[in-house]
Amino acid sequence: MQYSFSFKLNTSSIYELNDSICPTTKMNLFQSVTSALDNTLASDPTAVIFGEDVAFGGVFRCTVGLRDKYGKDRVFNTPLCEQGIVGFGIGAAVAGATAIAEIQFADYIYPAFDQIVNEAAKYRYRSGNLFDCGNLTIRAPWGCVGHGSLYHSQSPEAFFAHCPGIKVVIPRGPVQCKGLLLSCIADQNPCIFFEPKILYRAAVEQVPTEAYTIPLSQAEVIQEGSDVTLVAWGTQIHVLTEVANMAQEKLGVSCELIDLQTILPWDTETVCKSVAKTGRLLISHEAPITGGFAAEISSTVQEECFLNLEAPIARVCGYDTPFPHIFEPFYIPDKWKCFDAIKKLIIY
Repeated sequence: MQYSFSFKLNTSSIYELNDSICPTTKMNLFQSVTSALDNTLASDPTAVIFGEDVAFGGVFRCTVGLRDKYGKDRVFNTPLCEQGIVGFGIGAAVAGATAIAEIQFADYIYPAFDQIVNEAAKYRYRSGNLFDCGNLTIRAPWGCVGHGSLYHSQSPEAFFAHCPGIKVVIPRGPVQCKGLLLSCIADQNPCIFFEPKILYRAAVEQVPTEAYTIPLSQAEVIQEGSDVTLVAWGTQIHVLTEVANMAQEKLGVSCELIDLQTILPWDTETVCKSVAKTGRLLISHEAPITGGFAAEISSTVQEECFLNLEAPIARVCGYDTPFPHIFEPFYIPDKWKCFDAIKKLIIY
């Protein structure tokens, strides 16, 4: 299975951010993760990184070199026990550490579900704000990769979107990845940070070497348009970027493309403002369509923008089946499915 993505590469040697000028270097997505973790360990003596194989660099090399640089007491392996990894992270965060846990694949986060949903998310609430584990960040490789099949391809963000007390974030590229990850680490709420693993090496951009943050719960309008609003996150943003270009070239349709970035709490204002302008909305994600986060966005937009809508809201998502292996090309919401949905929106 072949995937192709296009990225806007900033070829300048400086990057303007937060009213300052920062030196940059070319990084792919996994290197931007490493850079963010490096910045955190260097600036925060309480920060610790732990998970399966992280001391060796991890399956995707996101923590490579960090144990040698900062020591085995700050970057260390854990047993193969996701519930234990998150439980330890909660305890470390409550005790005052900046705890950064890695779940080796998002598909394996489910054994830790109880710790995340019933402990981490509720710790502050149940103690009346006397205690909290807001210094906990949980990282996990996420989404399809072309050959991952059932247990290395899942997108479980909707499971956690139903849980008040945590934040769920998914970046689309290296610049966003580093800034959003550092925001999660600094945020005073437990955060789940899903990293699109197919982009670990495919995405390359000029990324600031110093620490910087990108605000959570703030969507980004990547491309302005007037006819259709397209909403996605992570890998699917690059699919919809190509779809928007196809719609303009083949149909003369102007698409406004929005990267949600934060799934919980999500930026309703930016999405609804766009839909009020365009009158049409397409939401796309890899996860199964039933109960996927596109349904929540659709419901909210229908309530807030009903009189602005020119067509029913479209969802182009994965099917309600386990993630397949050889049938992955038929399962994923590719550019042709999304392009067909735009055509239906326009002629409705």
